[in-house]
Amino acid sequence: MALPRLRTVVLVSGAALLTRRALRRRIARSPLWPLPALPEPVSGHSKRRATSARRLLITGRSVVADGVVQLRLEGADLPRWEPGAHLDLVLPSGLVRQYSLCGDPEDSGAYTVATRLVADGRGGSREVHEQLQEGLEVEVRGPRNRFPLTGAPGYVFVVGGIGITPVLPMVRALAASGAEWRLLYGGRSRGSMPFLEEIEKLGADGDRVTVVAQDEAGHPDVAAALTGLAPDTAVYCCGPEPLMDAVAAALPEGHPLHLERFSAAAGPGSGAFEVELRRSGRTVPVAAGQSVLAAVRAAAPHVAYSCEQGFCGTCQQRVLEGEIDHRDDLLTDDERCDSMLICVSRCRGGRLVLDL
Repeated sequence: MALPRLRTVVLVSGAALLTRRALRRRIARSPLWPLPALPEPVSGHSKRRATSARRLLITGRSVVADGVVQLRLEGADLPRWEPGAHLDLVLPSGLVRQYSLCGDPEDSGAYTVATRLVADGRGGSREVHEQLQEGLEVEVRGPRNRFPLTGAPGYVFVVGGIGITPVLPMVRALAASGAEWRLLYGGRSRGSMPFLEEIEKLGADGDRVTVVAQDEAGHPDVAAALTGLAPDTAVYCCGPEPLMDAVAAALPEGHPLHLERFSAAAGPGSGAFEVELRRSGRTVPVAAGQSVLAAVRAAAPHVAYSCEQGFCGTCQQRVLEGEIDHRDDLLTDDERCDSMLICVSRCRGGRLVLDL
């Protein structure tokens, strides 16, 4: 009797082992089995995040204008960048902030950034000013460029305050090449305008630079700066939102407009709606004025994010159902068809379904 019983035990054990292996393979294909397997989600796999993080040493710190600190970050064999590019700085608290590169693109051993202290901001600039000192290391990601200098027969730059940082390398390159360019540079006062002396020297030939300090001459005349543009002149603007709006309103038709924002553009409507997380089978309410990211992370803390301003693309999610209210300046038209940045964009109806 022992032999048949042993044979039965072996057969049952073998069947159980094969069943467990089959289940593991099935679950690996679809973690929510017995639900059908879904494609790989967008979040955490964006090509924009392909550049690896690295730690750089702060070897220089200087005040370049009232309330503006410049940092020199040194490392070996740094990735090349072109005018208009920015870095992600991972601050000691874990906050991630984006700062335009304003140094020399040919310098492969260092990056240079500058930031203005914003007393009523979200804390990033204060952390840079108070905690980032020479001798410390800081983690950076990038560089990435969503504000590139494109080919054109001529250029007009309209800049406000710290908005000069991405434009400075552009102007240097154009001045060195002999290209046609003009710059309108405004600020609260001359003392608050970083790199002013260098900008004026670059534009000394041909009166290319117009400087308007608000405490001396009021607001810059944007309409005058954009009058009589030669055909196909490219217009670049970086600065506060009112300056952006003024440039967009005054720009004649037929001239490409390139904008670099300090924060995400405002969008219409901010009412409440709900978001279904299809993979997890949960539905979360999004309150009026609350970001989709904040609501989703309350239910799914693992969701990746970084800048919280619609700049970096880290929080990009595939949208399976619903009408998206896009409020970023990053996604392409193709990407907007079926995905969104949940840190800033919202829903035009009452419901969105995300691939989460």
